[in-house]
Amino acid sequence: MKAVVLEKTCKANELKVSEVPIPEVKPDWLLVKVLGFGINRSEIVLRDHEADEDYINLPVIPGIECVGEIIDPSNTHFEKGDIVVGLMGGMGRSFDGSYAEYALLPQKNVFKIPECVFGYLLIEEIISIPETYFTAFGSIKSLKLKKDDTILIRGATSAAGLSAMQLADAIGATIIATTRNENKVGNLLLNRADYVIIDDGNIEDNVREICPEGVDKVLEFVGPKTLEDSMKCLKKGGICCNTGILGGEEYIVEFDPIKSIPNDRYLTSFFSNYPTQELIDELYIFVAENDINPKIGRVFTDLEDIGEAHELMESNKAYGKIIFRLEK
Repeated sequence: MKAVVLEKTCKANELKVSEVPIPEVKPDWLLVKVLGFGINRSEIVLRDHEADEDYINLPVIPGIECVGEIIDPSNTHFEKGDIVVGLMGGMGRSFDGSYAEYALLPQKNVFKIPECVFGYLLIEEIISIPETYFTAFGSIKSLKLKKDDTILIRGATSAAGLSAMQLADAIGATIIATTRNENKVGNLLLNRADYVIIDDGNIEDNVREICPEGVDKVLEFVGPKTLEDSMKCLKKGGICCNTGILGGEEYIVEFDPIKSIPNDRYLTSFFSNYPTQELIDELYIFVAENDINPKIGRVFTDLEDIGEAHELMESNKAYGKIIFRLEK
């Protein structure tokens, strides 16, 4: 089969497609024909520098998500022909992932897609959903977002940010979106943002011009770089969910929770490494029932274009999910 095999850290244009054996099935693992997969920021991090870490089992086929058809279910409860999501739990790091024509995945990482959604969603949309929308959906649930809440989405032009905006709009929330790029304001407004703020790292005053008491919820995709400022944007009783690290900083140095978390505000997080069948069902059905059209930035159909896809993500110019559809 064709696969992208990462042997060391490298630049995007150094990614190459190789011919490797189709994996052999073993107990509790199943063989999936990859119909498509999305490109994720964590795969950029892996290629760029994380592959040097001892816990990465090189050489490895990257890819933390896919949509595929089960070819051999082994001894699992799945059946041949099931259309499934493969997601997280070590994919593309501890074991080979989805940048390939076939993937051998442990059953704990595989979830059947509800059959009821196939009449509502195109295959490209189904492929674009797993990691990005799962992350956004899990974050929205962690925030306990409800109708008439006002939510600040920081890092809204990312694929996860755009997804979260669609989910929040379907719930009936008022959306304040941020971007660092004035040229993206129009696109955010078209994506149902009620307000857009140009983010210079300190936006509390801008937020309070819109909501003098602060916002009900903050979804923080920029991460530790702006987290403390985001906490200041909350009203009393408000919740901030830290989900991403788009700002490039993974930690807050000398974080003092007593001083950094204002009184009567709450900080939570969402870590997408532990999906469940229940959440996957809920996500896909929510997207279908609310007539949400996933934002797709670019569709590739040839694994040979993997370097171009990584370069596109690094450029931050996709404005939506970058996906590969391997089955025509």
